[in-house]
Amino acid sequence: MRDDFADLARRLLHDNGYSIKAAARATHYDPAYLSRVLGGKQRPSRKLAEALDELLTTGGALANTLLDPDGDSRVSRGLANPSRLDAGTVQALAGVLAAYRRLDDAMRPESIIPATLTQIRVVTRTLKGARGPYRDQLTAVASEFAQFGGWVLAQDRQDARATAFLNTAVELADEIGDGTLAAQALNFKGYLARQQGRPEGVARWYAAAAHAPGAHPAQRLGDMLQAAAGMAELGERDAALRMVENAERLTDAAAALPPPATAYWLTPEFNRLNMGLAHLGLGRHADAVDHITAGLAGLPPELRDAPWTGEHREALRRALAAC
Repeated sequence: MRDDFADLARRLLHDNGYSIKAAARATHYDPAYLSRVLGGKQRPSRKLAEALDELLTTGGALANTLLDPDGDSRVSRGLANPSRLDAGTVQALAGVLAAYRRLDDAMRPESIIPATLTQIRVVTRTLKGARGPYRDQLTAVASEFAQFGGWVLAQDRQDARATAFLNTAVELADEIGDGTLAAQALNFKGYLARQQGRPEGVARWYAAAAHAPGAHPAQRLGDMLQAAAGMAELGERDAALRMVENAERLTDAAAALPPPATAYWLTPEFNRLNMGLAHLGLGRHADAVDHITAGLAGLPPELRDAPWTGEHREALRRALAAC
């Protein structure tokens, strides 16, 4: 996984306008050493990983993609002999996944895709031979990694590959009966349909996500609102209004629980963005402006400039233009 860290760090430095010499100067490291690390020829020290993380303001996410020697050894053993999977291996892979999810809030999707796909291959290969009491836990990690792969590919409009990963994510989630994972993969299929300009798909997949068995109330709330936006665009205004009313009934239940781990961003403030999309679809432009503005302002600082917020900023622009 050292090569994946090198790929991510190299791309993120490039995205932020840093040459190797400039990055070495800013972090007080030898340029030759940094060059070897970024070329995948030498394992970075934890201190270098943290220095790059601080330079690039990725909030620990970049450094956390780098396993410590024990975690690296566990994953290597797990790959070599997946039938003897242990808890430490699963925890190490889950930690890397969490770091990748956070990196998505700082990096352009095209920069994170290559390393993400490598990680998915590692987890999938391990899962194929996994046995014993930790297999279900690894299946959950594999499902979420496939879901995440589908998400970043959808952002980059690699539609066919995104769909394949999201289908795999649903199948793996169903294998272990994890409704939140299945619902989130279906949600991302709705997102992809929206990027494709297919309101039928928007309504279909978000409605499916909202009614997935075991979905979290915050997921149901957001998915109903986005399904309503699709229905409104199809001219099914009454059905869209009913969906909005049903979603609003979930507001208290959603706010009373922490968001699911697979959709950690689903706070009440974030769902204001989804409410804004529903109102925009219904032609309630002033309400859309209020909700989207409040939703963007309510995002945590580390999410406010995330690449995926561009869709909501464009929706706000359209709502303001129609007022």
